[in-house]
Amino acid sequence: MKKLAILLLFLLLVNTAFSQILDPVEWKTSVEKVSDIEYKLITKASIEKGWHLYSQSVPEDGPIPTTFRYNLVDGKVVPTGNTEEEEGHTVDDPVFGMKIKYFENEATFVQRVTFTKLLDLVEGSVEFMVCDDKRCLPPTEVNLVFNISGKAIQKVDGEKLNINTGDTNALLYGLSTSDIQKATIDCDGTIITDIGNSDTSKSNLWNIFVLGFLGGLLALLTPCVFPMIPLTVSFFTKQNGDQKGKGISKAVLYGFFILAVYLILSVPFHLLDSVNPDILNEISTNVWLNVVFFLVFLFFAFSFFGYYELTLPSSWTSKTTQGENVGGIVGVFFMALTLALVSFSCTGPILGSLLAGSLTADGGAWQLTAGMGGFGVALGLPFAIFAMFPNMLNSLPKSGGWLNTTKVILGFLELALAFKFLSNADLVQHWGILKIEAFLGVWIVVFVGLALYLFGKIKFPHDSPIKKLSFIRFSSGILVLAFAVYLASGFRVKEETKTFTPLTILSGLAPPVGYSFIYPKECPNNLDCFKDLKEGLAYAQKVDKPIMIDFTGYACVNCRKMEEHVWPKEKIDQLLRNEYVIISLYVDDKKALPESQQIEVDRGNGGTRKLKNYGHKWAHFQTQFFQSNSQPFYVLLSPDGKQILNKPVGYTPDVDEYERFLQCGLDVNKKMKN
Repeated sequence: MKKLAILLLFLLLVNTAFSQILDPVEWKTSVEKVSDIEYKLITKASIEKGWHLYSQSVPEDGPIPTTFRYNLVDGKVVPTGNTEEEEGHTVDDPVFGMKIKYFENEATFVQRVTFTKLLDLVEGSVEFMVCDDKRCLPPTEVNLVFNISGKAIQKVDGEKLNINTGDTNALLYGLSTSDIQKATIDCDGTIITDIGNSDTSKSNLWNIFVLGFLGGLLALLTPCVFPMIPLTVSFFTKQNGDQKGKGISKAVLYGFFILAVYLILSVPFHLLDSVNPDILNEISTNVWLNVVFFLVFLFFAFSFFGYYELTLPSSWTSKTTQGENVGGIVGVFFMALTLALVSFSCTGPILGSLLAGSLTADGGAWQLTAGMGGFGVALGLPFAIFAMFPNMLNSLPKSGGWLNTTKVILGFLELALAFKFLSNADLVQHWGILKIEAFLGVWIVVFVGLALYLFGKIKFPHDSPIKKLSFIRFSSGILVLAFAVYLASGFRVKEETKTFTPLTILSGLAPPVGYSFIYPKECPNNLDCFKDLKEGLAYAQKVDKPIMIDFTGYACVNCRKMEEHVWPKEKIDQLLRNEYVIISLYVDDKKALPESQQIEVDRGNGGTRKLKNYGHKWAHFQTQFFQSNSQPFYVLLSPDGKQILNKPVGYTPDVDEYERFLQCGLDVNKKMKN
């Protein structure tokens, strides 16, 4: 059993960490009436080519069998015998090394039941596992609903239930998926093959890689890491005596293993992301987790200020140090792991920023991997370079007080970022305590404090006495003070929109300028918008204008960038203000749904979820109707909401390109009327 568990865990990690989300089985239910009190509950599985769904009966130590469970509702439903299944195939399974019965292409399961009192529905579930010739997916449970009456009904507890019919979508959105017709040809003549997520992930990953690389460079300039470069490189090059090439190769390998350590740290997040594609988004907008991030960043900041040291348990480093004595490649790996552990007091806060930054509404596991990769490259590269060119070590500056100054500067940055996460929680929960005025005020105080520190007016525990203010320190203080003045310019009032002026550098960091004590605005740039789909659809039909559905989020960085730096452009503002009805749907809104709308729905990749709040509702609408789960996401519809006018777009910072998108929708809508 232990060997099997290890095998399954290995297969699961390989599959989920380095591949796309796989969902090879689709389940459908139906009912066949036998008599007035007896029915057949039929469950049909459609299986993708190459995958095997296992029988209800498999040998011990084999895969998870397919298991059906039915809600008997206090004896009102009595099963007749066991769930029947088709003949299937029985072969020697190459994964488990035993004879196992499985199904391919499709499988039908039938359970006879007798009603002592006829019900409108029977609920159940199926737990199953699928494998192909090389891998297995983790056991998955899917809820089943057998609609006996064939009509929209209610659960026994009075709560509305989703049975995957148009009635449910009509209840939630006033539309069913079949009501909306997709556009087939875009305005530039290209054929539209899908309307889902825009292909911007590669460029985003590169951007995050670069940010991670910059974070790694900052980590290099801390007292925990910088002194290790000459010491470690000298160790490798001198250890092998005349075998200089061997020492260099070990140092290069050391740098590579530093990168590998940080990449490995991101693997568990791929596991989470594969089990539930929405989980990282849900984590990022979780109110209390953002509050925890706020407190953790405060803790990090005061650690950088020198009031205490962050250290991992000494037993961890002692074990990795023992591993260094193994020698060879394994020993070099343990040296890299030891460096990662002992430098945690300096790298931990920077890695925390990277982690928190990746867990955004438009982030994910691959973004975290890209950031970790950039961080690891920046941290490991100097060891490889200086090993190949050891004479360059002489050009490195000597360790000294400037390393502690770097730590303190990072502490001020951590302090400022802490309020970003408190702002996320405030926005999502609508507390109203950290609106734009309060946020800018806090940041101004932080950066004025940093400027005073650089000028030598503020000191921290590990600072060396400043005999003379250096040019670099003085000029840095001037730059930071200029940034504080720039922050203060955010209090200028923009007459066109009657809001404070959005600051480009703070896009996505600061709350929206409409989230204000003095100039509150429900919609960006003082535009008119709806936050309820049905109300927006009704108004669009009344005024006969096309619709722009704006899938957005309170904690969405790129959404703020679009609203504050693309939408205000005159030609964009004119189109949005005069030609479209804007419906903004916030996928991270934590406001609870009415009880009648808190229903179970299909996730789309296996399993179900309960819609508990408006964020869940609008996220489900986006994925089910438009096959997308990233924000921002803009969909142009006809006034009745039943025709997609052109290919939807995501984050589009190019103003001309976004204008073409909006104008294209208007042109298509006019042609439809003629």
